[in-house]
This record gives sequence, structure tokens and C-alpha cells, in this order.
Amino acid sequence: MRQHSFAVIAVLILTVTGALAQTDERSDGEVRSIAGGKLEAWDSGNSEWVPLETFWERYADRRGGLTWGRRADYPPYRQVNELDTMIIELDSGPCLMEFFHTRWRRANDVRRWDSAFNEYGGCPHVFD
Repeated sequence: MRQHSFAVIAVLILTVTGALAQTDERSDGEVRSIAGGKLEAWDSGNSEWVPLETFWERYADRRGGLTWGRRADYPPYRQVNELDTMIIELDSGPCLMEFFHTRWRRANDVRRWDSAFNEYGGCPHVFD
């Protein structure tokens, strides 16, 4: 009986450890493709997959919200502060921008989430 108990405990430990390892393998901003070619990002703050724009909005909300909102133009340079954020709206789609080291950058270039973010929406064209 005692050997059986140890075997059951060992199986339970391996099962729990395996489940934890699967969760740990995901990183904040990891991107996956789902049905229909849509993309989702792993939001580690809420432990769930969400659309890329939702991921951006949650990131900004955790830091106090989008400083400059959603807009089609860049705000006046002299009014912008380090780490300000905005979603720039281009004809090709949106892109989360972050002001970092004296210039606007794609948030992914600052935060280093999945490289798929740089190909999403307007991100490939923000500097055209």
C-alpha cells in the first residue's frame, strides 16, 4: 500500500510540474495565430490570450493609460515626455508607439515582445 501511495504522489507531482512548466513557457507578448489567420498575444497580467490591440490597451492601462490616446498624427514634440504612449492610426491600421530616448518608437522596439507585432496593422509603416 505504501508503494502505491508513493507512486500516486509521484504522478501528481509530475502532473502539476508539467502544467506549471507549460504556463511558464509563455511569455508576455508572445503571439500565436488562430483560426482565420487572426493573431493573439499572451497577456501574462491576466493569464490569457487576447487580440493584439487588446494586449496594447492593457499594457497602456497598467501604466496609467494611453498618454496621447488614439490619433492620426504625432503630438507636439515639446509636450511629449519619456515613456508616453499613443496608438497611431494609419490607413494600414493601428500601432502602439512609445516615446523612448527622445523619439517615438514602436512599443515592440522598446519592450521586445514577439516580432509579429512589428508586422501588425500600421506598425510596418509608421516611419514611412
